[in-house]
Amino acid sequence: MELDLIIVGAGPAGLSLARALRGSGLNVTLLEQQSLSAVQNPAFDGREIALTQHSAALMRQLGLWPLLGDANIAPLKDALVLDGGVGSTQSRMRISHSLSPKAELGFLVANHHIRRAAYQAAMGEGAGLAPTLRCGEQVTGIRTDAQSARLTLASGETLQARLVVAADSRHSSTRRAMGIAADMHDYGRTMLVCNMTHPQPHEETAWEWFDHGQTLALLPMNLDPASGLPRSSVVLTLPHQEIQPLLDMDEMAFNRAMTGRFGGQLGDMHLTSTRHAYPLVGVWARRLVAQRFAAVGDAAVGMHPVTAHGFNLGLRSIDTLSKALVQAHQGGQDIASPQLLERYHQTHQRAARGLYMATHAVATLYTREHVPARWLRRGMVELGERFTPFKRAVAASLTGLG
Repeated sequence: MELDLIIVGAGPAGLSLARALRGSGLNVTLLEQQSLSAVQNPAFDGREIALTQHSAALMRQLGLWPLLGDANIAPLKDALVLDGGVGSTQSRMRISHSLSPKAELGFLVANHHIRRAAYQAAMGEGAGLAPTLRCGEQVTGIRTDAQSARLTLASGETLQARLVVAADSRHSSTRRAMGIAADMHDYGRTMLVCNMTHPQPHEETAWEWFDHGQTLALLPMNLDPASGLPRSSVVLTLPHQEIQPLLDMDEMAFNRAMTGRFGGQLGDMHLTSTRHAYPLVGVWARRLVAQRFAAVGDAAVGMHPVTAHGFNLGLRSIDTLSKALVQAHQGGQDIASPQLLERYHQTHQRAARGLYMATHAVATLYTREHVPARWLRRGMVELGERFTPFKRAVAASLTGLG
C-alpha cells in the first residue's frame, strides 16, 4: 500500500507535523529509531525552550499548549544582555515586555515536556485519523522518482509514499541520503545545561551574558517545587575541552564553580537537575526540498541557541508545509508537486535566512576574545540600550510578532 506521507523522526518537529495533518484525510506514517517508551515518556535532557508568542499561538492551534501543564510553563517577561565582567566594566541592555503588545516576551518550557505534549497531541484521541507510529526503525536507503518515494528500512522492508519529510535533527541522515548539501559551522564551543536554584529573584528575566572567556545564559523558570526558591535553567558555553571537568565535579564543587562564574549576582547557586552537554553546530541546508522530499525543523535549519529561535523557526516550517499539503490534498492536487515543494522552500528560506545570518554573526562576534571584538560588542550593547527603536525591534523578534 502506498502511503501519502512518511515522516522520518518522531521528535517535536515530526510529531507536530503529524498533528497538523490530522483531520486532513492524509495517510501518515512516522518512523523513529528510538523505542516507543522513549517517545511516550521522554527523559529530561537539560534543554529549556524559549517560545515566542507566535510559537505559543501555533502550539495552541495544534492542541499542544494545554497538554504542557501550567506548572511547566514559565513566563519570560524581559531579556537582559550583559557584556564584560561584574562591576563598572559591565555593559547592560534590557529588553522590556513593555516594548511589545504582550504582558511577556514569551514562555519557557522544558524540551521533554514539549516532546511529551507533541506525542499526546499527535497520537491521542481527537478528530481525524491518527498517524501510524513505528518505533525502533532505521532508514537505510531512499529513492524517489516522478511517481513516488521509496524507503528501505534496516529490516529490509520497503515503504512507498507520495512524499517523504525529514524531521530527524540537524545532522539529518535522510537529507544527506537525498544528496542535499548543508553548510555546517562548528563554533568550537560546547554548552553545559542544568537547572539551579538561587536566593536572588530572576524577575522572570532571561540573561544573555557575554563575559570574558565564557558565555552565560539564565532562563527563568517557575519556583523550585521542593524548596520554593527561585529557579533557572543555566547555560554555560565554553571551549569543548573546558566542559568535561565541570561535568565531572561533585555537586558541591559544581555549585561553588557556577556561583563564581555568575559573579555571585544571584547568591549561592544549587544544582537541582542532571547536567548535560551539547556541542554547538549551526547547519544551513542549501535546499529544503528535492523530488518528493522536504525537510522541516532542525533538518531544514539548525540554529545556534544564542538568539533562542531554533524550535520557533522549526514550528514555522511545519506551519508553512502543513498548510500547503492540506490545501493541495483538499484540491485534489499532488501533495509533492515540484511547484508546491518549491514554494515551501522559497517561503521558509526567506523566513529563516535573516535570522540564521544574524544569529551566526552574533555567535561569531561573542566568541572572539581579541580586544577589537570586545570593544565592538561592548559598544553594540551600550548603543542598543540608548536606542529604543532597536530594542523595540529586538522585542518584536523575541515575541515572534515582528
